[in-house]
Amino acid sequence: MPILMEEPCVFPGDLLQEPTNTYELGISEAERVWWVIYTKSRQEKALARDLLAHRIPFYLPQVKQDLLVRKRRFRTLVPVFPGYLFLFGSPDERVDSLKTNRISRILPVVNQDELLRDLQQLSDLIALGAPLTVEQRLCAGRKARIRHGPLAGFEGTIIQRRGIDRLLIEVNFLQQGVSIEINDFMVEPIWPCRN
Repeated sequence: MPILMEEPCVFPGDLLQEPTNTYELGISEAERVWWVIYTKSRQEKALARDLLAHRIPFYLPQVKQDLLVRKRRFRTLVPVFPGYLFLFGSPDERVDSLKTNRISRILPVVNQDELLRDLQQLSDLIALGAPLTVEQRLCAGRKARIRHGPLAGFEGTIIQRRGIDRLLIEVNFLQQGVSIEINDFMVEPIWPCRN
C-alpha cells in the first residue's frame, strides 16, 4: 500500500511543549497568542505549508487514514478537525497568514491556557498511535482520568458509542474532539469536576 508523503503538522517541533519558547524572527512569546484558523475548503495542508515557508508557528493535528482510489489502497494523513488549523502568532504573523488567501475566518481564543492544554493532550494521544475516532458536538458526561497503562494521565469525558465506553478528549474551543475505547477499570473520576 503506497504511503503518501507526510505533510507538516507542527512548527516548530517543540511548539506544544511547556513553557512555550521564544522563536525566530525576534518576536517574544508575550506577543504571540493562539488563534483558531478556519480555512477555505480543503486548504488545511496547503496553509500549513505556507505557514512553514513563512516560519509562522502552527499546529495541524492529523491522523492516518486508509483510502481506496481506483481499487488501490493508499494511506494518508488527514486533519483531525477538517477545516481547522491552530496558529500561535503575533498580530503581524496573523496578517501574514491572511495573505495566503487560504483562510475563511480567524477565531480569537479567550482561554489560551485551556486551548494549549487540550492541544498538548491531543498531540500526545496522536503520538501514541492509539486508534482514534473523531467526535463532534460534545455531550455532557462524567469527567475522568486514565489511571494505568500508556494512556495514564489523559483526562476527558466518558461517553458511550454503540454500547462501548469511550474517553472523549476534547478541544473545547471547537466543541470537537477524539475518543478512544476504554474499560471502566482504566479510569477514575476527577473530583471536583473541572469545566
